[in-house]
Amino acid sequence: MQISFSFSCKLSIVCSIVLMGTHTSVLIMLLNGGGTYCTQTIRAFASETLQVALWAASSIGVYNVVKDRLIKFPWLLLRAWWLLNFFLYMIGMAIDTYLRITSHGKLKFRDYANFLGLLLSTCLFGISVRGKTDIVHVPSSTTDPLLNGKSDNKYTENKRESIYSNANLLQLITFSWLNPLFAVGFKKPLDQDEIPDVDIKDSAAFLSNSFDESLRYVKERDGTTNPPIYKAICTFIWKKAAINACFAVTSAAASYVGPYLINDFVSFLSEKETRSLQSGYLLALAFLGAKMIETTAQRQWIFGARQLGLRLRAALISHIYKKALVLSSQSRQSRTSGEIINYMSVDVQRITDFMWFVNIIWMLPIQISLAIYILHTNLDLGSLAALAATLMVMACNIPLTRTQKKYQAKIMEAKDNRMKSTSEVLRNMKVLKLQAWDTQFLEKLETLRKLEYNWLWKSLRLGAITAFIFWGSPTFISVITFGSCILMGIELTAGRVLAALATFRMLQDPIFNLPDLLNVIAQGRVSADRVASFLQEEEIQRDSIQYVPKDQTEVDIEVQNGKFSWDPESRIPTLDRISLEVKRGMKVAICGTVGSGKSSLLSSILGEMKKLSGTVKISGTKAYVPQSPWILTGNIRDNILFGNEFDSIKYEKTIKACALLKDFELFSCADLTEIGERGINMSGGQKQRIQIARAVYQDADIYLLDDPFSAVDAHTGTELFKDCLMGILREKTILFVTHQVEFLPAADLILVMQDGKIAQTGTFEDLLKENIGFEILVGAHSQALESILTVENTSRAQQTIENESNTGSTTNSELLYTRHESDHNISLEISEKGGKLVQDEEREKGSIGKEVYWTYLTTVKGGYLVPIIILAQSSFQVLQIASNYWMAWTCPTTSGTEPKMGINSILFVYTLLAVGGSLCVLLRAILVGITGLWTAQKLFINMLHGVVRAPMAFFDSTPAGRILSRASTDQSVLDLEMPQKLGWCAFSIIQILGTIAVMSQVAWEVFVIFIPVTAVCIWYQQYYTPTARELARLEGIQRTPILHHFAESLSGSSTIRAFQQELRFIDSNLRFIDNHSTPWFHNVAAMEWLSFRLNLLSNFVFAFSLVLLVTLPKGIINPSIAGLAITYGINLNVLQASVIWNICNAENKMISVERIIQYSKIASEAPLSIEDCKPPNNWPHYGTICFKNLQIRYAEHLPYVLNNINCTFPGKRKIGVVGRTGSGKSTLIQAIFRIVEPREGSITIDDVDICKIGLHDLRSSLSIIPQDPTMFEGTVRGNLDPLEQYTDSEAWEALEKCQLASLVREKEKKLDATVVENGENWSVGQRQLFCLGRALLKKSSILVLDEATASVDSATDGVIQSTISEEFIDRTVVTIAHRIHTVVNSDLVLVLSDGRVAEYDTPAKLLEREDSFFSKLVKDYSARSKSFNSLANHN
Repeated sequence: MQISFSFSCKLSIVCSIVLMGTHTSVLIMLLNGGGTYCTQTIRAFASETLQVALWAASSIGVYNVVKDRLIKFPWLLLRAWWLLNFFLYMIGMAIDTYLRITSHGKLKFRDYANFLGLLLSTCLFGISVRGKTDIVHVPSSTTDPLLNGKSDNKYTENKRESIYSNANLLQLITFSWLNPLFAVGFKKPLDQDEIPDVDIKDSAAFLSNSFDESLRYVKERDGTTNPPIYKAICTFIWKKAAINACFAVTSAAASYVGPYLINDFVSFLSEKETRSLQSGYLLALAFLGAKMIETTAQRQWIFGARQLGLRLRAALISHIYKKALVLSSQSRQSRTSGEIINYMSVDVQRITDFMWFVNIIWMLPIQISLAIYILHTNLDLGSLAALAATLMVMACNIPLTRTQKKYQAKIMEAKDNRMKSTSEVLRNMKVLKLQAWDTQFLEKLETLRKLEYNWLWKSLRLGAITAFIFWGSPTFISVITFGSCILMGIELTAGRVLAALATFRMLQDPIFNLPDLLNVIAQGRVSADRVASFLQEEEIQRDSIQYVPKDQTEVDIEVQNGKFSWDPESRIPTLDRISLEVKRGMKVAICGTVGSGKSSLLSSILGEMKKLSGTVKISGTKAYVPQSPWILTGNIRDNILFGNEFDSIKYEKTIKACALLKDFELFSCADLTEIGERGINMSGGQKQRIQIARAVYQDADIYLLDDPFSAVDAHTGTELFKDCLMGILREKTILFVTHQVEFLPAADLILVMQDGKIAQTGTFEDLLKENIGFEILVGAHSQALESILTVENTSRAQQTIENESNTGSTTNSELLYTRHESDHNISLEISEKGGKLVQDEEREKGSIGKEVYWTYLTTVKGGYLVPIIILAQSSFQVLQIASNYWMAWTCPTTSGTEPKMGINSILFVYTLLAVGGSLCVLLRAILVGITGLWTAQKLFINMLHGVVRAPMAFFDSTPAGRILSRASTDQSVLDLEMPQKLGWCAFSIIQILGTIAVMSQVAWEVFVIFIPVTAVCIWYQQYYTPTARELARLEGIQRTPILHHFAESLSGSSTIRAFQQELRFIDSNLRFIDNHSTPWFHNVAAMEWLSFRLNLLSNFVFAFSLVLLVTLPKGIINPSIAGLAITYGINLNVLQASVIWNICNAENKMISVERIIQYSKIASEAPLSIEDCKPPNNWPHYGTICFKNLQIRYAEHLPYVLNNINCTFPGKRKIGVVGRTGSGKSTLIQAIFRIVEPREGSITIDDVDICKIGLHDLRSSLSIIPQDPTMFEGTVRGNLDPLEQYTDSEAWEALEKCQLASLVREKEKKLDATVVENGENWSVGQRQLFCLGRALLKKSSILVLDEATASVDSATDGVIQSTISEEFIDRTVVTIAHRIHTVVNSDLVLVLSDGRVAEYDTPAKLLEREDSFFSKLVKDYSARSKSFNSLANHN
């Protein structure tokens, strides 16, 4: 093994040897009788001898570290000594400097040696804090050829290696490890794959494990199962927080050296002829040294705090995600998706913000103690008055902060409610548009925002008062202090006054930070409590199922006397007395009426329900197909593989068995076609079959299928049953819920559910013989079948009499062939676009447009409040400088000299000027608050209108996460941060101009250096901005996938658990967190890179001005005014950095404004109402629908879904629309409602072209019962009649007709019974009946049923069909159905095939033709049911 020496090792050896040499030199001088400050020579001699020995030992220690190839320097031998030595040098240097200045002595060799020692020990201090040796083991080619090859591979695989983890000490101090990233970012806009990875210790996986360990440790230490999250966080962060605290304390201490030395500097300028220039330069060096230490330490603690925030955020997000995957159903119902997403986006952000402020807790006491010490040195007992005034100002915070905390909790509550509703609206946007409810729900969102706005306004108003108090605090403290000094008779010289003023300005920082600190503590506490309460929510029962090895039993599922409940507090369990035994390979069918507990039975076997008593035993792996399809965003293949390896043979068998081959032929990129969010661009049947294919590909032992045939047509259903359940899965154990009675004879066992109990069990023949309740379901099916057979027989009879006259018409098979040909060319064109429906998120590139700033500034009142704000801040700055100038000019420079006027007059004028300045701040703070909030509100309303009025295509191709991210995180930035960030840009520029004006007043020569340094600063800023801007944009874009993946995982958590895929999803979440952390971390580091360089430059300007003041001969400058220049100059580095920092920060935050404005400009749908083209009041009267040459596609880059549709639906007739899954049935319905606009052709209803009237006029005149039943959170009444247009008696009447009245009456609150998010506390069948209830209330002339009875049993279906026949007897009813009997009695049947009209005629006519598509469908259906029919007749 060869050893590569690292920079840290080389530097530590060099420093140790040089320090040993320095102390040896001092020792030799002592031996030669050289001077020492110590009166006892023996002690001095012993001290130096010990130092030489220790540094020799340090050198040997470092050599041994290198020899032993240690990863870290040992604590005891080296790091502790280096830390101690640094503090010794710091204290020694401070005392020596003080002695040199007070004794006016000259510098000796010992002083230079000490200065060199301080520099070297600072380097060793940095190495000690970091701890790493950075020794790299380079494998030699001869000894480790395999290892070498392996590492090469690893390196080529991972090109985005972390540059931070490989940085040496000097690079870490100066942040120059970022230089390679800036080099790339300056040339071109950065992309995600060009940003290096984060260090392993900042990776989500490492942090997640660390946080888990911290939680475990706290649990074991405290002996609790639910430890407070605060303790776990403290355990998780304490090491890094302690290092940050050291840097923060060092920075705070160093910042007070300047105010301490001001009095000495004014004295030096006043007594220049009696003092040597050397002592002046020494003073300047002390100022500069303190500034350098302050700069370095400050940059390190701020960066460290941000890094700590990143670590905590990653740990908390991963923890919240893990928790969300295992929430019990009751916990899940008590917290909506919107709320849980808020924990992740807003609350976690607030907790991590606290990490930045936590250092202020350590800094505050040190800053106040040092300030009081400096004041005591200069003003003696006057310092007590300053302390009292400081404490008084701080005491004002307590009531303000308490109120602010209350407001913050209210803001979060209002935000939660708004986000919950926004999420619900986005999820159900299609239904809202179909029902013409979008305007009402938009108003609801605006009302919720108004509540949030009111709390925001109260919070900002309080913030303005807080700002007034704290900008005015230096004035208040200085007036009290100087007044007390006058009363006590303490003389006020210019030096003392300026030192006090500089100290008050320094005190402003801790006082100003205190309200922010208390505010952040309040926000962080509220957020931490919210997250803690979520993390303590009840989880699903881990022990509800016993897993039995397969070799120990022949029974795959065994339930004994099971009692289960969704709500454990309810007196009546959901399932009771459940006993069941399913042997390996059995096919078990579960049937029963709507709401009888079929889906709940599957959930109990999956372990999703709370088990109250009994046992559940399972042997083997499970696969689950839920009733409502859960499809992930991505391509079809990924959805089917679901994390498994791709096996082409197994895959081909799976898609063939699930009847997906034909669909893949129609898709542009076959199975690599992208699926929209929640499978929005797939038909219900396609989604269902993709789900089934996912389960089949898992090759599990037990299959639980919840109504798998409801969304597919009869033909496909038969295929699926034959090829899938009875084919590829014939060896497997299957439990399937079904309403299709024709599949029951094939089952080995049938369970009939009734009121949460298994009412009957047995084979089909057994149950028919029992004749208890099963025949109700069967009887309904028999009637339906009879109706089909009657129509079929009639048609056959007619066919023998009539001649076949339609030989010239295109047959179905021909039509399919031509379709394939024409589709081929389209596919080529599509495949170029990659078949993507969901395009990558739009990202602006280059600098943020001036128009974004202009829009933001001029949104309210055309921007005329902005100049008033700037004028108010400028007036404050002028008055503040004037008050300080007045004190410096009027007070004497030396003690014993008379002031220029009476001390009372001096104080009175000072007070007037200072109070005037504070009032300007109050005006500015109020105006910034008002303007910022008005602007945020206006932009929010514009975005909300833009999104709600967007066409459905926008929602198909935009994941809800993108919109929610803008509505939550970006909107929070606009509400609470943007006005301050933009305001601070102007305020810090005004401050720095004031500072330069004061400094140039004394020595205009400062401009000689200030102008080139400013030019360098501007160059740095321009070099930095392109990289930082793109990092901020990428960070915004990478935030969305975390939320989107989280929302998807929440909705499919039961499927994830059933497939035991939790670990894979947790890994995906960790990957998304890392993708977000990468740009965020480098963006934060980039800001520190810039700040460090700007601070160095401003320190250089300050040092130059000090040297200038020391060098200029006496008489040229007034010492008092020179002292004032230094008072302002001390803050120059902070101000200069804050100008650039604020500009960059504002630009980063401006990205949120840019993103919100982006969504305000979405192309809108057609107008809701057109005044010139309003349809008649009674329109549509007849309900005749006419399609002429209709052509439709979902997007420019996607193929036509409907092609050349020409037909007319006569008014007041029943029209059935049938066709294979994906043939365009649902699209035809969407076209009638103008959810998709025709590309060509037209649709007229009662001679009115629907494309020429307003969307609201059209949609409110039609009724629809959609394919996916939708319910909103609220009440039964609110779901039936969201617009509140009907009376309670009408609502009850509708419930009676749709078979729900008895169920609702059983509920305690009747019509006000609760409906939770998504209607999860009602079964899918019941939700579909509610949708029917809405249509019955609306009583439109045209009713569209889109698979409206797919999720209900045959008996309920029969009742619904007869209700529709009675209620809509003189109306047009368009029915899409997979159950043939629901369309066989229609007046006309339209058969669609691949988006074209295959057949359109009366059912009787279509059945006359043997080769007709409809005829084949009916044959399939009746053939499939023949076995069942013969059994029924036999019985």
